[in-house]
Amino acid sequence: MTDTNPQAATNGSVRVPFDQRDGATSDVFFTRDLSAEGLRRAVAKVAPQLTGKVAIKLHTGEKDGPNIIPFGWVRELVQEDLPEATIVETNTYYEGDRYTTEQHRETIAHNGWTFCPVDIMDEEGVATLPVTGGKWFDEMHVGTHMLNYDSMLALTHFKGHTMGGFGGSNKNLGIGCADGRIGKGEIHTVPGSDNLWSIAEEELMERITESTKATIDHFGEHIVYVNVMRNMSVSCDCEGTSAMPVVTPNVGILVSTDICAIDTACVDLVYAMTDAGLCDDHDLVERIETRHGLRQLSYMHELGMGNWKYRLLDLDNGEAEISQAEAVAHVKPFEG
Repeated sequence: MTDTNPQAATNGSVRVPFDQRDGATSDVFFTRDLSAEGLRRAVAKVAPQLTGKVAIKLHTGEKDGPNIIPFGWVRELVQEDLPEATIVETNTYYEGDRYTTEQHRETIAHNGWTFCPVDIMDEEGVATLPVTGGKWFDEMHVGTHMLNYDSMLALTHFKGHTMGGFGGSNKNLGIGCADGRIGKGEIHTVPGSDNLWSIAEEELMERITESTKATIDHFGEHIVYVNVMRNMSVSCDCEGTSAMPVVTPNVGILVSTDICAIDTACVDLVYAMTDAGLCDDHDLVERIETRHGLRQLSYMHELGMGNWKYRLLDLDNGEAEISQAEAVAHVKPFEG
């Protein structure tokens, strides 16, 4: 660690406007087409980066979880475009239907993820990956099987999150690649605490982000990101059928080779909908800000994981550059 007495930032509830962000600009592609075909078109933009043995890091959900990415979309993507790919997961830190490998495999089959191999990456133990430039970690514990892959597609259902404020690609990798006992514990729990969730707000965001950095540094140019903005409850998919009702409208699918840019763009689109009166200000925006989740974005930028400035390119209209307001202009207020 670069700091022997690390201190978390205190700005995680404050959004930095686009015109006040520094640094370079990355490309984020966007389609309104929420379907298997839309997903395939999005992935095609970054498919050249997926070489060798491909892992698809996907949240396969709790039993009967209503908001996860439809397995039929992923089945078509895999069968048509990535026939040799493997879905990868890790066991959960909390006790439930995905706590042990046996329970997890039963839940995966129950939810329909039976059309390709699914690898529980921590089934046979843990490996460590270095965290370069972190202040909380020198290394992160991940499932040993992650080292068996040459490239990774982070296929993420973008939504709210009980502790993270929002769950995008950063959360999918930072929590989802950490193993279920050591790595997730290092992120969530103060050593010696009886409260599994004793680390929160900015410190939690920074720990998640450093964990993610270990994974993306490992894969280098061979990791890409797709965020699906659909069924965006304020709850994580870990809450399954107990998730809060969805009141935020569906938006579309985003894809990028830059993790900071894609998660920032998704958050910006949530704010753009709020500014346009298309969604309830007291729902997803409130969840992001009250959990100090915006620190995920600024810390990814600070760690050099990507850019929080981006060009939003419209796949439905010849890859023309569009504004956030234009990207959500088709959205209708949620009616339940």
